[in-house]
Amino acid sequence: MKAYATITVIGRDKTGVVARITSFLFEQKANIEALEEQVTRGQFSMTLQASWRPAQLDAAAVQQGLARLAAALRMEIKLRFTEPNRRQRMAIMVTREPLCAETILDTAKSGRLPRAQPVVVLGSRPDLAPLVDKHGLPFVHVPWEDRPRAEQTALRVLEEHACDFVVLARFMKILSPNFVWRYKNKIINIHPSLLPSFPGPQPYRQAYEQGVKIIGVSAHFVTMDLDKGPIIAQSCFPVKPGMTLAQIVATGQRHEARTLLKAVKLYLTKRLDVYWGVVKEV
Repeated sequence: MKAYATITVIGRDKTGVVARITSFLFEQKANIEALEEQVTRGQFSMTLQASWRPAQLDAAAVQQGLARLAAALRMEIKLRFTEPNRRQRMAIMVTREPLCAETILDTAKSGRLPRAQPVVVLGSRPDLAPLVDKHGLPFVHVPWEDRPRAEQTALRVLEEHACDFVVLARFMKILSPNFVWRYKNKIINIHPSLLPSFPGPQPYRQAYEQGVKIIGVSAHFVTMDLDKGPIIAQSCFPVKPGMTLAQIVATGQRHEARTLLKAVKLYLTKRLDVYWGVVKEV
């Protein structure tokens, strides 16, 4: 069976980074399955998927060689070996609304999410700690007043728990490009709007005030553009005459939980691909 690894490279842009890393992997008998790189405001970011045939992988040599390259290039290079058929280790990030997180955790606990293994919940507030404790998972409170420090803490927690992907279950904070790139197309968010309409923190109120007749929710991959990531799943409901904002919010929250769970299930089938910013089933 082949061995697989994901390599992420982040740092100030400079000439020759891709060539040096791919040349090294070629020397280590690796096959490059996929590679994506981007430069944003002088910041270089690359995600690379590599594989090795049986008996051709020297894991220690790969790790040591990438560490030397990281020092020489003055960049962060992370290597994670993965097993293609194992359960995916899932982190959930929350603030204080419980329904989305509770739906995913209950579904996983019942065995109806067999491809996922919830391993940790991070909260920008401590409100949902009792819910997480009930499911026997670690809850890590990460205050978000200082975003760079908070993101470094969160990334360290995700790495410690070897998380494969992240679910934002009504996590009410914006993630920086520095964070997002490390989990490109591996962070799933739920937004209470039929995107691209009404991005931002108050979509239900915006829809209510503009008299929208159909309101919906969108589950999408997180990108470096706020609420503009590739859409995985959507759901909607009609606004009946006389519905109050509170009734709209309550109905929307139920749709959020169902749609986020649907998106997670689709992601876990490994049949999703992002092509020119659009999610396609393959």
